[in-house]
Amino acid sequence: MRVAVLASGRGSNFYQIGKAFKEGKISGEIVVLITNNRKARAIEKAEELGINWVFLNPKSFPSREDYDKKIVEILKFLKVDLVCLAGYMLVVTPVFIDAFPNRILNIHPSLLPSFPGLKPHWQALTYGVKISGATVHIVDKGVDTGPIVVQAAVPVLPEDMEDSLSERILRWEHRIYPQAVKWFVDGRVEVNGRNVLIKKADYSQLPVVPALEDF
Repeated sequence: MRVAVLASGRGSNFYQIGKAFKEGKISGEIVVLITNNRKARAIEKAEELGINWVFLNPKSFPSREDYDKKIVEILKFLKVDLVCLAGYMLVVTPVFIDAFPNRILNIHPSLLPSFPGLKPHWQALTYGVKISGATVHIVDKGVDTGPIVVQAAVPVLPEDMEDSLSERILRWEHRIYPQAVKWFVDGRVEVNGRNVLIKKADYSQLPVVPALEDF
């Protein structure tokens, strides 16, 4: 399977997915990294992994729709099968979503539908929840509202600040995102409306549901 990743920042999730492909844990390849930030550290990680990257400046396009049309054009030219958003700080438009229905994944550092959007760690701490976590979901036309693929539950400690909670959740992000990609690549994902089923997966145990198998 041919995969593209879109990232805006440090690219730590991108790196974990890319490393899994490079080590043969996931079949196929990441054919391109696209970023909207020329200073994104994800670019360095792409070069380390030997992955081609493209910088597109949204300000160079008349509208967000035109920007996404250009991205779709690139991805279609490269015959991309699956798109992974990894710390991509732009909301994708319907132009993009309609071009890859049920084939765009995103990771969000909360147990969706709780605390979508910006500053999820701050939201969780402010609300006083005792469990937070990370969610890989299929992207739809809302913000962090798409069908859920896999979730990891992470305890919130009394002394937690945003940084400490973020770091604890990130360790699980680095495991569940490559796993979700592998399930898609292996053809084990069934999408029926809001319900996503991973065929032959174990849904009976925490902290990750469905249970991790390879990461």
